[in-house]
Amino acid sequence: MANQLKVTLVKSTIGRKDDQIATVAALGLRKIRSEVVHNDTPQIRGMVNKVKHLVTIEEI
Repeated sequence: MANQLKVTLVKSTIGRKDDQIATVAALGLRKIRSEVVHNDTPQIRGMVNKVKHLVTIEEI
């Protein structure tokens, strides 16, 4: 596995379930096309997996 993940929000959270909105916010994403870099941990992978239909992931 890579050391870090770049997560980009590509779809809006409008109309999504509250737990998905909270997960996107916990990842540090606010607006569409915003990007954050996180260490590749099982916790981050789980969060990304929960909202995989809203984000893209790139291994760095």
